[in-house]
Amino acid sequence: MILDTNALSAWAQGDAGVEAPLRSAERLVVPSVVLGEYYFGIRQSRHRLRYQNWLSRFLPLTEIATVTSATADAYADIRLELKRLGAPIPPNDVWIAALARQHGLPLLSNDSHFDAVDRIQRIAF
Repeated sequence: MILDTNALSAWAQGDAGVEAPLRSAERLVVPSVVLGEYYFGIRQSRHRLRYQNWLSRFLPLTEIATVTSATADAYADIRLELKRLGAPIPPNDVWIAALARQHGLPLLSNDSHFDAVDRIQRIAF
């Protein structure tokens, strides 16, 4: 399962809604883009130390998905598909969707705009 930034944040905050999907996942994959967004959020947080400690403890339980040429190819396809639909989504979310499509994994996210992306399954929490 690919984790969107809001899913990673919900996990860190102990949100009960993400517990079942996280437990049932065969793989937990954090896109490097999500990690960058999360680090950005941590650096602005007044609870910075708490979130850094949480990340140090739980990040090793995940795989980090990095952008490759195959991801870039999927990104271009998705962005073009969404443009034709008139349904653009934020650029970082296109990268996240591209990684989900590339790896054939569902995406844990509360962002419904991912539903416009063909060939990915969004799991809401």
